[in-house]
Amino acid sequence: TDYGLAGSVWTGDLAKGQRVAEKIHTGMVWINTWLHRDLRVPFGGVKNSGVGREGGRWSLGFFSEPLNICLKHD
Repeated sequence: TDYGLAGSVWTGDLAKGQRVAEKIHTGMVWINTWLHRDLRVPFGGVKNSGVGREGGRWSLGFFSEPLNICLKHD
């Protein structure tokens, strides 16, 4: 698919779920849950999903615009 925001794996075998989750090409993968999110870690999609990362320190860069001001002192 062209999109990869998030995915989930539902399984009784957590080791197998971990292996599958590592192969899914998305920005976030949940195992035996969904929509659980720690706001301190980045969230965002890959490929054509989303426009970058949000959450934690990643938000500062994403939601900020750098400004360079040059001033000549006499």
